[in-house]
Amino acid sequence: MITIPKWTDGPVPRTTTARRRPPSRALPRAVALTVALLALVGVAALSLGEPTLGPVRALGALLDAGDPAHVVVADVRLPRALLGAGCGAALAVSGLLLQDSLRNPVAGPELLGVSAGAAVVMTAVVVLGLQVPLALAPYAALLGALVAGAMVLLAIGATRDPEHVLLVGAAVSAAGAGLVVALVGLGTEGDVVLLFRYLLGSLAARGWPHLEAVAPWIGLGLLAAALLRSRVATLALGDEVATGLGVPVVRTRVLALVVAALLAAASAAVCGPVAYVALLAPHVARRLVGTGTRRTFWVAPLVGAALLVAADLVCRLVLYPVEVPVGVATTLVGVPALLLALAGRRGR
Repeated sequence: MITIPKWTDGPVPRTTTARRRPPSRALPRAVALTVALLALVGVAALSLGEPTLGPVRALGALLDAGDPAHVVVADVRLPRALLGAGCGAALAVSGLLLQDSLRNPVAGPELLGVSAGAAVVMTAVVVLGLQVPLALAPYAALLGALVAGAMVLLAIGATRDPEHVLLVGAAVSAAGAGLVVALVGLGTEGDVVLLFRYLLGSLAARGWPHLEAVAPWIGLGLLAAALLRSRVATLALGDEVATGLGVPVVRTRVLALVVAALLAAASAAVCGPVAYVALLAPHVARRLVGTGTRRTFWVAPLVGAALLVAADLVCRLVLYPVEVPVGVATTLVGVPALLLALAGRRGR
């Protein structure tokens, strides 16, 4: 069971530091473990499907342009796996920034309306037939994500109570869902089928153009998050502590929201609003390395990447030849984990 840490209003007392902090070697071990897991899942994504190939054959087909399976591996499975890894990493870091900057363990783009805002804009682009090139889709998704995120922050004010933030985020997400339904009603039958997969989150029919469109955005967002990680880690200790250490609280929190929205919007622009990866990945990373944004930052994106690639692989194979949207699998895992985490908080 995933245990969500309880945020405190100050630094961790010295008497509990030794008990809560894992040994310093926990970070390299966690990185090695998650890299190995990601590599294993990646090889499986290249090998399994129709046709099913052995790992050696799949890697050989990837390198040999004359192999009959080269097109399947290099042009279909590889870009899909890389896109899943990139979007999974982006969602994980987005969730980490939101959770630590708001000091709220259940914060995430799908629970704060950020994903819903991006989905509204992308739905409008499809239904209204707006001529937005694929390369510009992240701009449109980012606009919707920022508007929705700003609405939630203004509504919650100074409170950081997880249940209150969830209620506000659910309200904004519900409003976004209502707008999406209204827009879908204006579309054609073909639009509805296309939007159904997009709104549940899907990596189907994604290729190199989609990866090229969002890779710069994900790279920029991850770089910005790396530069912010020390300040965000200070925010997790409390606003008063952060102010005393010279960290501009409001500016840092707004920057963290913008970067989190950028990462979530980049993913939503091509994969749809994939749910709960941003919520789960940071907590799994904390279980591996302990609390603290500085250490968790290096593990969370690897966990998110492996989680999304694995979920997509399962959804691709479980009902083959019918393909289940990847958001269904992440939701089936994420919702029980969220409920158990909230129940655990009430029990303490």
